[in-house]
Amino acid sequence: MKHFTNRILFNLSYFILWMVYFVFARLFFLLFYFDKVQELGFVTSLKTYLYGFQLDASFAAYLCLIPFLLIIFSIFINPKKVGNLIKWYSYILIIFINLLLIIDASLYQSWGVRLDATLLTYLNTPEVMIASVSNFQMISGIVFWVLSSFLFIKIFKTTINKVVKNVHTGNWLETPIFLFITAALIIPLRGGLQTIPVNQSNVYFSNKMFANHASNNFVWNFFNTLSHNTDTTNPYVFFSDEVAKNTINKRRNKLLAANTDHILNTAKPNVILIIWESLTAKVVGSLGGEPHVTENLNRLSKEGILFTNFYANGDRTDKGIPAILSGYYPQPTKSIMKMPNKTRSLPMLPQKMMDLGYKTSFYHGGDLNFGNMNTYLRNAGITDFVEGSDFDKKDWNSKWGAHDHIFMKRFEKDLKGKQQTPFFKIALTLTSHEPFEILGDYKFGKDTEENKFRSAHAYTDKIIGAFIAFSKKQPWYKNTLIVIMPDHGHSLPKHAETFNSPKKFKIPMLWLGGALHKKGIEVNTISSQVDFPYTLLDLLKGDTSEFTFSKNLFNTSEEQYVHYIFNNGFGTLTKDGIFVYDFTSKKAILEEGSNTAALDSLGKAIIQNAYQDFLDRK
Repeated sequence: MKHFTNRILFNLSYFILWMVYFVFARLFFLLFYFDKVQELGFVTSLKTYLYGFQLDASFAAYLCLIPFLLIIFSIFINPKKVGNLIKWYSYILIIFINLLLIIDASLYQSWGVRLDATLLTYLNTPEVMIASVSNFQMISGIVFWVLSSFLFIKIFKTTINKVVKNVHTGNWLETPIFLFITAALIIPLRGGLQTIPVNQSNVYFSNKMFANHASNNFVWNFFNTLSHNTDTTNPYVFFSDEVAKNTINKRRNKLLAANTDHILNTAKPNVILIIWESLTAKVVGSLGGEPHVTENLNRLSKEGILFTNFYANGDRTDKGIPAILSGYYPQPTKSIMKMPNKTRSLPMLPQKMMDLGYKTSFYHGGDLNFGNMNTYLRNAGITDFVEGSDFDKKDWNSKWGAHDHIFMKRFEKDLKGKQQTPFFKIALTLTSHEPFEILGDYKFGKDTEENKFRSAHAYTDKIIGAFIAFSKKQPWYKNTLIVIMPDHGHSLPKHAETFNSPKKFKIPMLWLGGALHKKGIEVNTISSQVDFPYTLLDLLKGDTSEFTFSKNLFNTSEEQYVHYIFNNGFGTLTKDGIFVYDFTSKKAILEEGSNTAALDSLGKAIIQNAYQDFLDRK
């Protein structure tokens, strides 16, 4: 009976060991983001443990399955040998899970979600995956990984040795009992005996999204998203296909026509598209943001057409590029840019421009393999590229690629003097991405992430200002349209509004150049990145038929709307209302205005239709 009890004690002890580890893991995450914890308060921070308990217990149960089965063998063979197997199994798991813990905490700042299957899409380019963290963070992370792994290996080793030394071989009749105990792990594993197993929505308890994210178990979340990463059916079906399409089209069809005769003074202008990494309206003074970050952009806003109600459709570069160049809505948990078999069938603005006689090229100071961008752009028909490998390594920052001033000087060099026209050139900046490493003075200092963010954008703003000054002196400028647009917004600087509110996604878009008929104009129509390719092609009398998600930027109807996505959620807004929905908690997290019911239906119809389109592309 004593040996039987000791085996029971082992099972209990081993389960508790993993629960203790997850207590530590959550504490680490909370301390890592202590500034956010201060906003939550002590009571809400404690609640993250209470609500997170189910997922902690669930993954602890998964981890206990093999040791619980192995301890059954101690009934028949030397328990010490069984204990050694369990120890090595535990050591390997601790090292691996601890690594995921570090990655999760490091990437949360820039990704805004707990670790998920997105990580796997960067494994072929690990240098890109880690580029969002500074050298200090990387070194300190490795040190912490080693020390904390050593600590928990020591704790597991001591506890397992202490318990197993009291375990001895026993009677075979114990076997069915311990098999039953192992099978009983199904209860914590699925979170109880209820019909629906535990999932992320069980841990969402607060209107402050960071509290919900802190409640989530990072490794449970990672493996859960991994197991659902091969969905072949649409998880966002709310209506019949016909109802979903009608809900969209009855509004969209009113927004395709616009009087654009006054926009350009030439039928076929050159087009330069500058995609500015991570720029948010929150730091653009001409949009009511902070006044001294983008002083050049603020000044230039009076010289062209400024779109004052413009939004990004996603929250990462690999989602922003297809929105801008394909007029394609991003997916909540997928990235079409990383799937060449699907991107080859997308409508492509560069190809449409080539059909109109434009010579196209793409410039980027970093690695075009990031997010499979290279394949996407080649599917778009672009053949002329300048990328990170074309720059000397001494001109790179430590992470992403060539500094923006080096990169834009190369862009200027290739644009100097007479050009083969018409041309369509795209330049994607990078220095204003985490970890915000710049050369020269940090205008706002670098004591905080927010100030580094501001300083990096002030640096890029200076470079953009210099490029526009250069362009004005070139012979092609009088026939050129220059478009400045970010790839996505940013959570920095912090804002008081709800997590994933429109504030995070609002971005500037500015049209400049001698090809503009009128200047000093503001367009207040609510619009987004997916509307850009349709509008540009409409101006150039090109083929717009394939851009089925786009609308015309210059249509001034009150029916105009914006739809954006974030990890497992969406926001839909008009001038009269906002509706933001989270699929994890299965509820609206922000509702403002008088027409939120209509926006609820429109947003769900768009996400259903867009995801079905994504699935249908082969």
